[in-house]
Amino acid sequence: MLNNVPLTKLQFRPGIVRELTSYANEGGWFNCDKIRFRFGTPEKLGGWVKLSAATYLGSARALKPFVALDGSHFNGVGTHLKYYVEEGGGYNDITPIRLTTSAGDVTFSATNGSSTITVSDTAHGAIVNDFVTFSGAASLGGNITAAVLNQEYQIASIVNDNSYTVAAKDTSGTAVSANSSDTGNGGSSVVGAYQINTGLDTTVAGTGWGAGLWGRGTWGSASSLIAVGSTLRLWSHDNFGEDLIINARDAGIFYWDKSTGLTSRAVAISDRAGADSTTPTIAKQVLVSDRDRHVIVFGCDPENAIGTQDPLLIRFSDQENPLVWQSLATNTAGDLRLGSGSEIVTAVETRQQIIVFTDVSLHAMQFLGPPFTFGINLVSENITIVGPNAAKSINDAIYWMGNDDFYVYTGRVQTLPCSVKDYVFSDFNAAQGEKVFAALNSSFSEVWWFYPSSGSDEIDRYVVFDYQQQLWFFGTMARTAWVDRGINDFPLAAGTDGILYQHELGLNDGQNDTGLDSFIESSQIDIGDGENFSFIRRMIPDVTFTGSVSDSPSVNFILQTRNAPGAAYSTTSTNGITRTATVPVEQFTDLVHVRLRGRSMALKLQSTGEDIQWRLGAPRVDLRPDGRR
Repeated sequence: MLNNVPLTKLQFRPGIVRELTSYANEGGWFNCDKIRFRFGTPEKLGGWVKLSAATYLGSARALKPFVALDGSHFNGVGTHLKYYVEEGGGYNDITPIRLTTSAGDVTFSATNGSSTITVSDTAHGAIVNDFVTFSGAASLGGNITAAVLNQEYQIASIVNDNSYTVAAKDTSGTAVSANSSDTGNGGSSVVGAYQINTGLDTTVAGTGWGAGLWGRGTWGSASSLIAVGSTLRLWSHDNFGEDLIINARDAGIFYWDKSTGLTSRAVAISDRAGADSTTPTIAKQVLVSDRDRHVIVFGCDPENAIGTQDPLLIRFSDQENPLVWQSLATNTAGDLRLGSGSEIVTAVETRQQIIVFTDVSLHAMQFLGPPFTFGINLVSENITIVGPNAAKSINDAIYWMGNDDFYVYTGRVQTLPCSVKDYVFSDFNAAQGEKVFAALNSSFSEVWWFYPSSGSDEIDRYVVFDYQQQLWFFGTMARTAWVDRGINDFPLAAGTDGILYQHELGLNDGQNDTGLDSFIESSQIDIGDGENFSFIRRMIPDVTFTGSVSDSPSVNFILQTRNAPGAAYSTTSTNGITRTATVPVEQFTDLVHVRLRGRSMALKLQSTGEDIQWRLGAPRVDLRPDGRR
C-alpha cells in the first residue's frame, strides 16, 4: 500500500483533440505519432517491412492489386515516370510506347572526353526525363560501342524539336566517355522506341487541375490538349478480367493484355484490333463498373471530336466490350455530360452507384439498363475535394478531404466532425493538394489521408478517422500510395524511396531498420480549477506489452508539470517501464517514485526500441494538493 493515500486514476477520452488548447482539453489527448486507439485506449501502430529489395523508378501514386486466371498475384504500380506490373517482388515495365521510328531516322554524335551523346531525330516529340530504347545501332568507333547505344536511356536535355541528349553508360549503368575515335553516327539501322511522355513529380502552379481563371473559355466548350509533361502524373487503372486498363490523367488510355506476358507493353486502347474509330484517346480517369461491366472514362474526348478533351464528358463502352464506343441502337455505349463545375475531378464506385466529383459538385451515376444505360443526378453543390485521390469508398459511404474540411456521403453529403481539423489545414501545403490520397485500413476500421505539410512538397503526414469509434488521430509518415489488404495479405504502401512496404506486419520501421518512434501525450490535468499546486510522489503504471517480440520491452512514462497555461514545463520525470515477466501473468515495473510539483500535469508515453508493442491501460498517480504558492 502507498501509505493508504488514495490514488488518482488517469483516464483520458479516446482520440486526439486539437480544436481546443491543451489546457482547455483537460482529460483528453493532445499530441501523438504512430499510435492508434483500440477499445478507447492508445496503442502503438503495427510496423512495416519491404515487399522486396527491388526498386521502381519515380514516385508511385497508384497501386492496383489483381489476380490472374491462373492464380498469379500482381500489383499495378503507376509512377510519374513509368507503369509497372509487380510480381514476386520484381517490377515489369509495361509503359506504353508512343512512337517507334523507322530505321535510320535516329543518328548519334559524340564529343571526345564527354559522356554526352547528342541524338538527332526529326520531330521527336520528347521531353526531359522521357525514356527511349535504341536498337540496331553500330559502334561510333571508340568507347561508344553498339552495346552502349542499344539500351534504354532517359533523356537528359532537349536541344530543339529535332535533337536531344542522353548520358552514355555501359550495361551496368556506369558512365562512359567518348574518345577521339567516336566519329560515327550509329549507322542507318537505328530504331528509337519512345515511351509515352513522363509527367511531373511536383505540381507546378498554373498547371494542375482547376488551374486558371473561373470561366476560362466559353461555357460548355471543350479544352485543347494539355501540354505534355505539364501536370502531376496521376494514374487510374482497373481490371477487365485479368487484363489492365490504365490511364495517365489528362493523357492516353491503354490496355495491357496479361496473356501476352509480363515483357509486353500496354498499348493504346484505340490501337487494339477491333477498336472502332470513336474510341476515346484522352481522359482524366478510367473505371470498370463492377456491376454491369462497362468501361467508363471521365473527362474524355467526344465521339465527334476525337483528340479534343471535354473535361465534363463521361463516356462508356458497350457492355463487356472495351473496343466498341460508338453509341448505336444495337449496343449500350453512350455518353453523359455534367452541367455543373468546370471539370471532373474524380469518380468513386460504391456498391450501388458511381459518385462523380467535379470541382464544385457531387453527382450520382447509376446503371439503368437499355435504352439509356446510365443516368446521373446532381446530389450536392458547393462542395470541394482537394485532389483526384482524396476520396475513399467504404461499403456504401464515401469519405473525402476537401479544401478546408472533411466530408462523408451516405445518401446525402455531411461535414465530418473533426477534432484535428485546424491542426491539419493550418499546416497543409495546398499547392501540392493533388498528391493527397485517401487510404482504407479495414482491419482497424480506419480511413487515412496522407498529405504534405506546409514545409514539404512531398507527402510527410497522415490523419486518420476511425469510423467505428468516431475519433481522430495523426502522425508523420512518407507514403505516396496505399492499397488495403485483400488480394495482398497486408496493406501495401509506396515509399518515397522506390520501394513497396507491407504494413501492419512486424513491429518495426522496415524502411530504416529501426524501432518505431511512437508516442502519445495528454492535455493538462490540474487540481480543482488550477488554483492549487499539486505534488506528485509516486506512480503506478498500467501498460500491456502483449505482442512484443523483445525479451524485455519497455516504454518511457514521462510526467511533466508547469505552473501556468502556455508556460514551459518546469519539471519533467522520465521513467522506464519494463516488462519483467510474461507467464503466467504479464508483469512490469510496479511502482515509480517521482518528485514533481506544479499547477498542472501532462502524461506522455513513448517508445523507440525495436520489437516492442504496447497498449496503455489506466495508470494511477499519488497526486496531492500542495498549496497556492
